Amino acid sequence: DCRYTCHQQCRSLIQLDCRRPSPGQLSPESTLVLPCSQNVTKAVEEKPKPPTVEEIKQKIEKYNAKVTNCLLMKLNDDGTYTGFIKVHLKLRRPVTVPAGIRPQSIYDALKEVNLADMTDKRTSFYLPLDAIKQLHISSTTTVSEVIQGLLKKFMVVDNPQKFALFKEMRKDGQVLFQKLPLTEYPLYLRLLAGPDTDVLSFVLKENETGEVEWDAFSIPELQNFLMILDKEEKDKIQQVQRKYEKFKQRLQQTLKEAGGKPG
Repeated sequence: DCRYTCHQQCRSLIQLDCRRPSPGQLSPESTLVLPCSQNVTKAVEEKPKPPTVEEIKQKIEKYNAKVTNCLLMKLNDDGTYTGFIKVHLKLRRPVTVPAGIRPQSIYDALKEVNLADMTDKRTSFYLPLDAIKQLHISSTTTVSEVIQGLLKKFMVVDNPQKFALFKEMRKDGQVLFQKLPLTEYPLYLRLLAGPDTDVLSFVLKENETGEVEWDAFSIPELQNFLMILDKEEKDKIQQVQRKYEKFKQRLQQTLKEAGGKPG
């Protein structure tokens, strides 16, 4: 007799525990189907409205006023804009690249020549720790396209799904990382944060999903993992051996000082 309201498709999921209505009263079931104007309102999170061209223009002017180098943003006639972002590469695992291929030249970049397609031979190596790559992108460039562009510049043939782009922020002396969705626009984040990389910077890291998909790695990569694990295992064994060797020496020294005396 509560006269509850629910969506029609939810009727089979509802179980009532209330007293039977008296004759002449409306049953709860009679209130299940409601006119469209009386549907239950859902709490929907409103997405922020996209900025207007005038707002973007004002933000770009403020951004360029703070730039201390020549890496300015430029507004196009169609409302899009271009600019630069710097990406720090903090990769702990080796990457796979074509073997015996010369570095990409300016001619190759302009002609969009993919040197990786010229050979089937592959090799693995570690990229320099915290290498920095500067990219000129558009406001319509997504995180997914940034990752693919970085891999192409370094001739990395690994699956782009192995990598993720993070934004690095500093707050109260702490460094915070947040993984960016593939559909995010990095240049817009750069525009909002300003040119100061201490406020916001971008980092390319391994895509930590919690479950390692070993099938996605190549044979050289897996062999490198085995070598790393073998070295870590040997180092751990040596640490334990040194620890108990010192303990043994101290125990022998204590027994020697006691001179065989009881207690």
